[in-house]
Amino acid sequence: MTTGCKSTTVFLTVLCGLVLTILGVTQQWPMWAWAILSVLLFAAPATAFRAAALRRGSVSVAFEEHLTAAPIERTEHHVSRVALPSQWTDYDFLISATVRWDALNASGHGRVLNPAGLAVEAVLDRARAITEQREPGRVSLVQHELSGVLSSLLPDSTGQLHAMAEDVRLTLHEHDQERLDSLAGVRKDQAVWEHQRKYEQSKRKYLGEDVLKNTGSAVVWWLAKNDEQVERTVEDLGLLARLTSAANDTDVPERLRDLIPQPREDQDGKQNPEWHAAAFERAPTAADHLADALNALGLEDGDTQRRLLAKQIADAIRDQDQHETADDLVHRFDPPAGFTPDGEPPDSTTGVTRPPAGI
Repeated sequence: MTTGCKSTTVFLTVLCGLVLTILGVTQQWPMWAWAILSVLLFAAPATAFRAAALRRGSVSVAFEEHLTAAPIERTEHHVSRVALPSQWTDYDFLISATVRWDALNASGHGRVLNPAGLAVEAVLDRARAITEQREPGRVSLVQHELSGVLSSLLPDSTGQLHAMAEDVRLTLHEHDQERLDSLAGVRKDQAVWEHQRKYEQSKRKYLGEDVLKNTGSAVVWWLAKNDEQVERTVEDLGLLARLTSAANDTDVPERLRDLIPQPREDQDGKQNPEWHAAAFERAPTAADHLADALNALGLEDGDTQRRLLAKQIADAIRDQDQHETADDLVHRFDPPAGFTPDGEPPDSTTGVTRPPAGI
């Protein structure tokens, strides 16, 4: 009899006892009736239990042994931060995972006393075949790849068990990760610098070989920049001629010298004697021509565009092996701190370097 049947039998016996007790009280049974009722209430359940036991029979020894639970064999093992080689020398992956296995009834290899060792070895062999062909910079991608590869139960090299891994975690040594991040930053900076260098070279080539190739090219360029303002372009022909000559380190052509602007006058309407003195002392240089051209273009001292344009022209000249003229332009329009082309110190009152004559 099962536990449920026993509980039901006891419940029915108690219920019947209560009903008969109520009936006996209302009918005022004699004392002997109450004695018979008590005996029946105790005898009925015992008789039912005895009959059920006789009907079931005794349990065989073999069946009892079969019902005895066998001890549960452990079939998993956790490994933590095991080093696996990568495609780069001295950069190892660190794998952590839970290794599981299923023993097989294989013969010919002897009894396996440490199945965990075989399972871990099989899993690590499968993982190493993947990691040694992968770059360490892709550690998160390799982790997902290993999770898929190691998720299947596959036999080990001895054929005595099937092994797999779950909860795979792949990392790098902290110092290796820092080195990889640093290398990635350097490569990105180098790529940006390379693009900037090519951009500057292309711009210098455009200015030197196209825009400032000759006065005609400069006039066409200036006309396009000024939205086809012909009159203004005609007024600036002399300045463009000087700018072109400075870029090519040549003299202004004879046919264009009449277009060069005359010396500036002072507030009294007289020509500046200092300008004449400087003109007699030395012939105008490429820097002088460029200074007048930049002033005419409205690029005053301290203007970033003035320095940038002068530097680009200097670089274009330097590409033509005219290093001396290029250095003169750089020192004239983009000097280092504290440098003055005329050898004069910065203004003591303002701390600003005074521009040379002609600029």
